[in-house]
This record gives sequence, structure tokens and C-alpha cells, in this order.
Amino acid sequence: MFYVPQLALLMGVWAIAVISPGPDFVATVHSAVSRSRREGILVGLGVTSGIALWIIASMAGLSVLFAQVSWLVDLFRLLGALYLLYLGVRTLWSAYRPQPSGEMLDNEPQSPRRGSSWRIGFLTNVGNPKALAFFGSIFAVLLPAHPPLWFQCVCVLLMLGMAAAWFSAVACLFSFGPVARGYQRLKRWLDLVTGGLFVVLGLRLALSR
Repeated sequence: MFYVPQLALLMGVWAIAVISPGPDFVATVHSAVSRSRREGILVGLGVTSGIALWIIASMAGLSVLFAQVSWLVDLFRLLGALYLLYLGVRTLWSAYRPQPSGEMLDNEPQSPRRGSSWRIGFLTNVGNPKALAFFGSIFAVLLPAHPPLWFQCVCVLLMLGMAAAWFSAVACLFSFGPVARGYQRLKRWLDLVTGGLFVVLGLRLALSR
């Protein structure tokens, strides 16, 4: 019972952080509406895998290393920005590319390569090294000093479970029949908006310090 207040506070802060719209949310929504529920969930699981990497790295003390080796942070940040820009340009290109008939869209859905959706989610998340600083700061402020290993494991499992549940719910919602059909009707405009968001987020990440 001693750790319950700290755990509850950590989960509350994490819930606010994980549901805040950002590149992870945009990538999950776009995959769910343009491909399928399964692909959207795979993107969400890729995002969750990236989150797991940052959480474990933060608990292992790598946030201190990143703070001392600034060029490593800049490298991760620029690579992440380039990947977001790549996703944005690719999505914008798909908006202008000639589209097959509506019948073909209904009968021949896209078949992404195996693992590509998970990789999109993973790379979208790990491309932002600020996540390491975020986790390092909330762990330093909200967790007790030198918490036992079992408590750290509980925190990691709950945070990852919350992230996986949230992005899976997002994928299910945006792959719902009426939403998916609405996307097909407005595909060009929605791809323009989504691609523009990726480009803006990529530029914002590249120019941030």
C-alpha cells in the first residue's frame, strides 16, 4: 500500500500524456482508416514497443547519458524528423496519385508488406528522443527514490498496457465501417491533411532544441 499513491499519480500523468494527439496518434489513425483495423493496431503496437524502449532506457539511466552527449540526441531527433517528413511526403504523393475506381478500392484493399505497419509505429515513436527526457523527469518527480525492482516492473507493465489499449481503441474506432467509408469518399483531402501534419510535425521536431 505504501506505493499506491505514487503509482496512481504516475498513471494519471501518463494517461494524459498518452492520449495527447501527436505523431503516434496520426500514424495510428491514418493506418486504420486507409488500410484496416489490424494494420492500425499493429501501428499502435509498434508505438508501444518504442515506448517500452524509452521507458526501459530511462530507468536504466540512459537519460543522463543523453543529457551529456548532446550530439546523440540531435542525431535521434534529426533521424526521427526525416522519417516523419518521409511519411508526410509519401502520404501527400498518394493524395495526388491517380486513384482506382471505388469498386477496386472496395474489392482490393491495400496489402502492406509484413511488419511494415509495426515498423511505422516503432520508428515514429523512437524518432523522438525527447521521450527519454520526459520519462526521466516524471520518474524522478513521481517515483520514490530507489524503488524496488518489482515496483518498477509494475509501472512498466501498466504504462505499456495503457498505451497498447489506447492505440488499439483508436485503431478500432477509426476503422469502424462508417468512418472507413467516409475516409474513402474524402481520401484525397484527408491524405492531404494527414501528410501535412506529418510534415509539420517533422519540421517541428527538426527545428526543436
